[in-house]
Amino acid sequence: MKKLFVLFSIFSFYSCAELQQIASEYPVGVSDTEIASGLRQALDFGIDKQVTKLTEENGFYSNELVRIGLPPELQKVDKTLRDVGLDALADEGLKVLNRAAEEAVKEATPIFVNAVREITFSDARNILLGSETAATMYLTNKTETKLYNSFNPVVKESLDKVGATEVWSNIINRYNNLPLTSNVNPDLADYVTNEALEGVYTMIAIEEKDIRENVAARSTALLKRVFSLQD
Repeated sequence: MKKLFVLFSIFSFYSCAELQQIASEYPVGVSDTEIASGLRQALDFGIDKQVTKLTEENGFYSNELVRIGLPPELQKVDKTLRDVGLDALADEGLKVLNRAAEEAVKEATPIFVNAVREITFSDARNILLGSETAATMYLTNKTETKLYNSFNPVVKESLDKVGATEVWSNIINRYNNLPLTSNVNPDLADYVTNEALEGVYTMIAIEEKDIRENVAARSTALLKRVFSLQD
């Protein structure tokens, strides 16, 4: 009887309007299927709003978060070329790697869209209530190998399309012909593929974090309903 009195007192304390507001702010009965759909939508938005920025001119090169630098074996090539006055050639080599990534992501965006559509969230609720980039991390773990295999041929074509293959063949030949240097023969396609994939996941994570932290970024009813659970 005492418990019933306490419950009655609580409900009496709030007006009907206040109770409706509380119910809307803290929705109940959101299914795991809805949560999974909301997570997919957040990742889709990451591709649509953030990844597409990478396909623009200087999308990689001008973005400090994802700009592709040089792997260790090419850093010594870069330094040596600059030491002998070939700064312009070294600069061009760095830029064409980023150009190739921009071109590749442009061609491969449908690959990422399909990957999100096909992903199955085995524990959607825990992912929703996890870290600020939990969905992106889950996407990465589930798709990285498959996306690499699909993305690598696109990168190879992009390296040729933007002239990166020719530029780096020239750079490496010039370097290998310098005295007191050991020959290098890096797999540029592998390197650019991994760097471009990391850039894509980074940008998707930015959008996921924004949706989690910024209510105004939840631009659909589904996003509002699902992500209110983690507020």
